[in-house]
Amino acid sequence: MDKEKGPGAVLRNESKKIHDLMERIGRPVRLMEVCGTHTMAVFRHGIRSMLPEGLSLLSGPGCPVCVTPVGDIDAAISLAMDKGVILTTFGDMMRVPGSKASLAEARAQGADIRVVYSPLEALEAADRHKDREVVFFATGFETTSPLVAATILEAEDRGIRNFTILCVHKLVPPALRALLNSGDVQVDGFILPGPVSAIIGSRPYGFLVEEYRKPSVITGFEARDILTGIEMIMEQIASGTARIGNQYARVVREEGNPKALSILRRVFDVEDARWRGIGTLPDSGLRPGEAFLERDALTRFGLDTNSSDEPSACDCGEVLKGMKVPTDCRLFGKACTPEKPVGACMVSTEGSCAAYYRYMPR
Repeated sequence: MDKEKGPGAVLRNESKKIHDLMERIGRPVRLMEVCGTHTMAVFRHGIRSMLPEGLSLLSGPGCPVCVTPVGDIDAAISLAMDKGVILTTFGDMMRVPGSKASLAEARAQGADIRVVYSPLEALEAADRHKDREVVFFATGFETTSPLVAATILEAEDRGIRNFTILCVHKLVPPALRALLNSGDVQVDGFILPGPVSAIIGSRPYGFLVEEYRKPSVITGFEARDILTGIEMIMEQIASGTARIGNQYARVVREEGNPKALSILRRVFDVEDARWRGIGTLPDSGLRPGEAFLERDALTRFGLDTNSSDEPSACDCGEVLKGMKVPTDCRLFGKACTPEKPVGACMVSTEGSCAAYYRYMPR
């Protein structure tokens, strides 16, 4: 293959277009990469080195591990330690700090906490252990919540009564609205998440351009996807327009996934939700609806999710809101490392602090 026509040439061409657009704009530009997977991909592909001076990429709240509050971690530990249930969870939640311990530490102390790869695996555990209550710690955004909803419906169909979920699912568009309404987020445009958008489509982001005039583009995770998405946003800024672009059209449709959305609406109700380091955001969470309340661990076990928040010295909340970069935190790389994290942003492979720690020179 002629190297000038290969992938490297394509990336250089996209980079040049972005540099040219930056000259047309003639001022600093701040873009928020909403999804934590984008944050890791930007570092992994060396995207920052391809961007012009004055173009900043800020992290956003799209890391499900990072935004799960301390109180929810404590409630999950209480289920396993105090209520004697089998707690099942995705592996990336195991090391997230609670107010006193993480799930991994609770397991070391004797709690029956098991890592699963899907909620269906948790349901099978409930079917095998009919004498035990099995709870699935349901974390994540619109990407994972349809499968959890489908699992609840299967539990109903199979009559498996000892299966519940501790539901801390979050919704991305309401979080972006809340951040913009707060006045804390000073960004010129949004790089929108691909997997979430594959479920909800592009329409739910319309308020970003209709109300806030923020150019936004849904992108994939390959280097060309990200650079093309940035170029599409920069073109809007340069021309003084704002619209929701879809660079990821091979996966994302305007209407989203109707079947997944139908299942979500059937099982879950929307409610206000607390986001770690950010606070309570209106209509940004999910909880089993009235017809499925017996599947809600909060209801069945009378749990309290109110507890202390992030350590006062941790800036994870400001990082999630795009107000700071990880290296601004005084704990970064010192008291807080991937081996001994203080904040959730250092735990997840999608966390901004973990990405900076892994890829930024120190």
